[in-house]
Amino acid sequence: MVVDDNTDILHLLKLRLQSAGHQVETAESGEHALAYMPNFQPQLVITDLCMDGMDGMTLFEKLKFNQPSLPVIVITAHGSIPHAIKATKQGVFSYVTKPFDSNALLDEVNRALAITGCDDTQTGGADSPFAEIVTRNTTVLETLQQAKMVAASEASVLIQSESGTGKELLARAIHRASPRANKPFIALNCSSVPDSLLESELFGHVKGAFTGATRDHQGLLLAADGGTLFLDEVGDMPLDFQVKLLRVLQERELRPVGATETKSFDVRIISATHRDLEALIEEGKFRQDLYYRLHVVQLELPPLRNRRDDIPLLSQYFLEQLSGGKRKKHFSSDAMETLASATWPGNIRQLRNVVEQTMVLSHTAVIPDTLVKKALKQDESRIIPFVDARDHFERDYLVEVLQVTAGNVTQAAQLARRNRTEFYRLLRRHHLDPHSFRGGNENFLPQSGNTTANAATAERA
Repeated sequence: MVVDDNTDILHLLKLRLQSAGHQVETAESGEHALAYMPNFQPQLVITDLCMDGMDGMTLFEKLKFNQPSLPVIVITAHGSIPHAIKATKQGVFSYVTKPFDSNALLDEVNRALAITGCDDTQTGGADSPFAEIVTRNTTVLETLQQAKMVAASEASVLIQSESGTGKELLARAIHRASPRANKPFIALNCSSVPDSLLESELFGHVKGAFTGATRDHQGLLLAADGGTLFLDEVGDMPLDFQVKLLRVLQERELRPVGATETKSFDVRIISATHRDLEALIEEGKFRQDLYYRLHVVQLELPPLRNRRDDIPLLSQYFLEQLSGGKRKKHFSSDAMETLASATWPGNIRQLRNVVEQTMVLSHTAVIPDTLVKKALKQDESRIIPFVDARDHFERDYLVEVLQVTAGNVTQAAQLARRNRTEFYRLLRRHHLDPHSFRGGNENFLPQSGNTTANAATAERA
């Protein structure tokens, strides 16, 4: 996306970028660019630094809040170079000066796309490592953008999302996009293995190490050597084993149960959980040092209820996938409306199950609404699941305090009696932009920091 209030420059930039093979959308102002974002997910933004209305730096700050990995290149006049240098220190990818050299601009564009992984790993392409992740949702696309960037590194990744959102699918895509793609990818659900067997499952054991150990067992860490080990539901791991796992990951050596010699391994760890590990740390149920070892980069996949624009796309994808070349079926308009408005406590896993069930039971090419309602068991699902209720309350509460403080994050965090870091984390989780709440009441809170009755409500929350 190219943003400039000078239509001549805008047209020139579009032509030069298109001639280099890029798809280009244009916006004549920062406000126009932000309004267009929900319908167009750019892989790079090029914006003039000095524009009437919203300037390029303000646009960058608003983009950064919701899409932190989106690279932004600013165009500046020679007299504004100090401002451009300052912008790069604040996170802008790079800058070019007017009058700009086409080759220099294209070099910066190619460099930005190469670093972010957009030049050769387009989501949705048949050969893309991320091709199996079907989406048009901007939040998911931003997560995939971050995943492409982290795939090339050796950093440990923690995927924090609800059950059924596709955490293992994302982990496999990261592995396929990484230099370890030709080595094993092995997954383990930590909650499915009894606590007493977890050490043997991961580290292995020798024959006779315990009752029932009739032969040597390699263990998943050694089996995944050179590749990736995916630890799902890591938040359910028992506390005493967390100590052992941390030591093994730090030393990159392990000793199978019953063995006397250690063995080295080279494995990248991707972990996932539906639980709030920071809350578990506060409760003394998860080790903070292990959390930092696993949580080098955190990725989040939104629940299906927060990506309803993907429901028709996913439904059709599952229908085609499950039909196996048989006669194609599709949902009636009423049935699709029911799918789009459901609460989906089981997320994408539940959606796939509903699609499969209705496809099999439908006698016609058009799947009726009655079958969908029966599959969803709506009459039994009127009570909102606890996690949904908490999610709705949390978002409504954040909206309220942002409205009261006119988007002032410092005052909002003070009102909620939370530190700014945690408050920003909550805003990101619910995709709330404090700038959109700017208006009156900027000085709602007194300087002394005393709070109103609402603060008491916040504390109880």
